[in-house]
Amino acid sequence: MRKRRIALALTAAVLWGGVAATQALGWGATGHRIIGQLAIETLPEEIPGFLRGRKAIEAMGELAREPDRWKGSGKLHDADREGAHFVDIDDEGKVFGIMPLGDLKATRQEYEKALQAGGKDGWEAGWLQYAIIDGYHHLVTDFRYWRMLTAMEKRAKGSQRAWYKADRLRREQLILRDLGELGHYVGDGSQPLHTSIHYNGWGDYPNPKGYTTERIHGPFEGAFVNRSVTLAGARAVLPPFRDCACSIEQRTVAYLLATNKQTEPLYVLWGEGAFKGADPRGVAFATERVAAGGAEMRDLVVMAWRASATGKVGWPAVAVEDVVSGKVDPWESLRGKD
Repeated sequence: MRKRRIALALTAAVLWGGVAATQALGWGATGHRIIGQLAIETLPEEIPGFLRGRKAIEAMGELAREPDRWKGSGKLHDADREGAHFVDIDDEGKVFGIMPLGDLKATRQEYEKALQAGGKDGWEAGWLQYAIIDGYHHLVTDFRYWRMLTAMEKRAKGSQRAWYKADRLRREQLILRDLGELGHYVGDGSQPLHTSIHYNGWGDYPNPKGYTTERIHGPFEGAFVNRSVTLAGARAVLPPFRDCACSIEQRTVAYLLATNKQTEPLYVLWGEGAFKGADPRGVAFATERVAAGGAEMRDLVVMAWRASATGKVGWPAVAVEDVVSGKVDPWESLRGKD
């Protein structure tokens, strides 16, 4: 874990009256819980029913907090996950001044090489964009398996039908878990300070407008959101579903850049005292940001579900369409042929 992020966490712990430092990165529990619940409760009817009930909403609210609850598991564990919570974009839209965020490398390995060529690395710059894309791809695969298992549970008989049913139930548990992890990082992506080099005070950068250099990260996303943002309030300003008709890579870049543009407005409001007490300007800003995270997560779930109608999974790989239509028996591919 980098020194500057440790300092952020320790400072937040002091400001929050002793909250564990490992909980200080990301929206606090309140923000992530609301984002998770909001995303699930607003899913359209095309999404499978096991994801649209009260239990799923409650589960998602807690599971969306999970990557923060992992922290403190060990030095290797934490170091290899911390960078997934943020990406440091500068005032020109570049990751640490090295490459535009839109110049998205196909893999994290290529991203690391590009950063290192500019004297940085992902542990310093963060890789939130890749955490979101990776989680989305995982969810698409989850849904592909669910579609196949559901289709075969209806057609198979005897012991095979029993296995398909049991595996479908296991997959539903996995989907909730994987949704929680993806929802956490999507939630991080709606917090402006998780997308900016000015992540905790303006820092050692040109500052002609005199923005604060106070450590504002923890007090904004934790204490203020906890006392000011509600599920009902976020629901009231939730953006409608948006189909970008684009790839997950394009959508993720656009999402993070849009969030990054809210960094300076946040600093303006901070300087005006809008995050003290219950100032309606601060409440409106924080509520809109939390709602943006919930809406983005909802939209990605819908995108993933629709994308899962095609493609292949299993070994040997079989096409979802062929299994659902009854053209292929996927027993060996799904159960395992060894």
